Amino acid sequence: MNYNRTLITAALPYANGPVHIGHLAGVYVPADIYARYLRLKGKETLFVCGSDEHGVPVTIRARKEGITTQQVVDRYHELIKRSFADFGISFDIYSRTTSNIHHKLASDYFRKLYDNGKFIEQTTEQFYDPETGHFLTDRNIRGECPHCHNLGAYGDQCEKCGSTLSPEELINPYNAETGNPLVKKPTSHWYLPLDQYQQWLEQWILEEHKEWRPNVYGQCKSWLDGGLRPRAVTRDLDWGIPVPVEGAEGKVLYVWFDAPIGYISNTKELCDAQPEKYGNWEKWWKDPSTRLIHFIGKDNIVFHCIVFPAMLKADGSYILPDNVPSNEFLNLEGDKISTSRNWAVWLNEYLDDFPGKQDVLRYVLTANAPETKDNDFTWADFQARNNNELVAIYGNFVNRALVLTGKYFDGKVPAQGELSDYDKATIDEFNNVKTTLEDLLNNFRFRDAQKEAMNLARIGNKYLADTEPWKLAKTDLDRTATILNLSLQIAANLAIAFEPFLPFSSAKLREMLGLESFNWEELGRTDLLAEGHPLGQVSLLFEKIDDAPIQAQLDRLARIKAENEAAAQAEALKNWQPVPVKAPTTIDEFDKADIRVGTVLECTNVKKSDRLLQFRIDDGMGGRTILSGIAQSYPDPSVLVGKQVLFIANFPPRKMMGIESQGMILSAVNADGKLIVTTVTAPVRNGAQVG
Repeated sequence: MNYNRTLITAALPYANGPVHIGHLAGVYVPADIYARYLRLKGKETLFVCGSDEHGVPVTIRARKEGITTQQVVDRYHELIKRSFADFGISFDIYSRTTSNIHHKLASDYFRKLYDNGKFIEQTTEQFYDPETGHFLTDRNIRGECPHCHNLGAYGDQCEKCGSTLSPEELINPYNAETGNPLVKKPTSHWYLPLDQYQQWLEQWILEEHKEWRPNVYGQCKSWLDGGLRPRAVTRDLDWGIPVPVEGAEGKVLYVWFDAPIGYISNTKELCDAQPEKYGNWEKWWKDPSTRLIHFIGKDNIVFHCIVFPAMLKADGSYILPDNVPSNEFLNLEGDKISTSRNWAVWLNEYLDDFPGKQDVLRYVLTANAPETKDNDFTWADFQARNNNELVAIYGNFVNRALVLTGKYFDGKVPAQGELSDYDKATIDEFNNVKTTLEDLLNNFRFRDAQKEAMNLARIGNKYLADTEPWKLAKTDLDRTATILNLSLQIAANLAIAFEPFLPFSSAKLREMLGLESFNWEELGRTDLLAEGHPLGQVSLLFEKIDDAPIQAQLDRLARIKAENEAAAQAEALKNWQPVPVKAPTTIDEFDKADIRVGTVLECTNVKKSDRLLQFRIDDGMGGRTILSGIAQSYPDPSVLVGKQVLFIANFPPRKMMGIESQGMILSAVNADGKLIVTTVTAPVRNGAQVG
C-alpha cells in the first residue's frame, strides 16, 4: 500500500531512572535512524515518544528515596528528555503520561470501551501485604526461584537463571521492599478479553504480517498457540489514572493499558499546539493512509503486537501498526544489563564522560545492534571501532581529501578533468549505494545499512591511497585536480549516507564541505560540489580515544560488580530459610554411609576444570584422593590444608578428568549459594567414624 505519511513511535521509557545503552540499542537509535531517513527523503513523518510515569517502578523509587512519586517522575522525565536531545534523538515531541491531555484521553478511552461492553469484571485472589495494606504487582514480589533457588528472584523473572516466573511459583514470596510475608486476598478488576480477539489476531498477524521480524512473529505465534486469556486493565494502586467508573475507588488504569495510549495523547498534544504544521491528530491515528511503526524492545512485543492492537480494535476507529521492528537485548561486558544492579552504561553519564562523542556511541550501538540475537557491548570494542573505523577509515579519508585540496587548490573544489578507467571503476563501486541503502533501511536492517555507508568511506580511502595525489601534484596538477574532485564528491556522498546514523558528524562534514543543504535523492551523484566551490574550515571529523577513559569505565564496572556481589550475599543471608526436611529415613539407611574424619594434606585446582578441587586426605588408613566440585567457593583452596573434614569413605571410586576420586567431601550449601566444607573443630583421630 502507498502511504501518505508515517507515524513512528518509540517505547515510552519508565521515569524511574536514566536511559541506558540497552534502551538506546534496542529502541531509540534504530527509531531515530528511520525517522531521519524518511525526513531526508522528504516524507511526511512524525516521531513520537514520552515518559511512562505510572506503574510500580516509579512508586518503588519514591519510597526508596523518601520523596513523592511526582518528584521522582519530574526529575527523571527532565533528565531523560535532556539526555535524548543531547544525544540527537530527533523526536517531534517527547511528552509524558502525567499530562492533563493524557489523563483525559486515557480516561475517555477506557470509558468508551467500558460503556460499549468491551471489558469483563473478574474477582481473583492476589498477593497482599497485611502490614502495609497494599496489593502487590509481580515486580513488587520476591522469593526463591523454583528452578535455580536464587533467593532474590522477582515475581515475573529470575535474573540469575533467566526463567520467566509468576508470583505463585516463588518459594516463600515476600514484599520486595519491606520483606514482609504475603497472603492471598480477593480483589475485583476489569479485564480485556483477549480470547475474544484470538481469531482476528491470528489472521492479522500470522497471515497478513509474515514480513515481520522472525523474533516478533515467533513470539506472537507462541502466545497465540498457547491461547489468549483475559488481561487486567486495572490495578489496586495509589498512583496512576483513576478508573473512571463508580465504585472503583483505589483502582487505577493498569500501566500497560495506560502507557500505549500515551502515543496517541502525545500526538494530540503536538497537533493541538501546532495544527498549521502537523494538522489534526486524527489524521495520524485514524486515516488509513498513515503508516504506523512501533519501535520496541523484545520484552514489549506482546503488548505492542497483541494487547495494544486488541485495544485499538476494540475501539474500532484507529489504524493498526504496519510493522513492529523489535530488537533483542544488548548485554554489557558479558552480563545482562540490569537497572536494579546498576549494571549499565547510563546515557547522561556517557555524555558527561565522553563530551562531543555522541556519534561514536551511535555508531557502535548500530554496528552491534541486537537485531536478530542478543549482542554484547564491551568498552574494548567501543574503543577499537572508534579508532580503527571512524578515525582510521572515515575520518582519515575526509581529512586527507580536504587538507590536500587546501594545500594544492586554495581550499576550492578543483576541476574534474578526464576520468581514468580507475576513476570510472571507483564510481561504479558506489553508484548503487542509494538503492542498496534504501533497500536495507526500508527493511529495518540498520546494522547492514551503516556497514554499507562505511564501505563508501573504505572506497574513498582506498581511492586516495591508490592514486597518491600528494605525489602526482609535483608533476601532474590536472590529474591531481580530478582525483581530489572525485574524492570530495565521495565525501559529500558520505555526509548524506551517514546523516541518519551520525547526525553530528554529518553536520560537521557539511560545514567543512560548505554544503548548506542536501537531500536523499542526491546520494550517488558525482556533481554535488561545483568547480570553484569554496570549502569551509577543516578539522578532524573524529578523534582517537586513549586507554585512560576506557580503563576508568572498566574500573567503575568492577566496583559495581563487587558491590552487587556483596549486596546479593547480604540479601540472601537476610531472607535465607532452611530447605524443607527430606522424606523420613531410618537409622539403618544412615548406617550404610561410612562417614569418617580426615586431615587435608593437599588441596589444589584440577587442571582444565573450573569446578573441581583435588584433595589429598590423611584418612588414618594410608591416605586417599578425593575430588570435589567446590572450586568456585574456594578461590584459594590452600585455606583448607590442615583442616579436619568429614568424608564418605565407602562410595565406589569414580574417575573424573582422568583422576580417581575415592570418596566424597561433605559440604553445606550456605545462604549465598556457596558450598562450605564441613570441618571438625575439636581434634579427632584421622579415620574416626561418625555415627
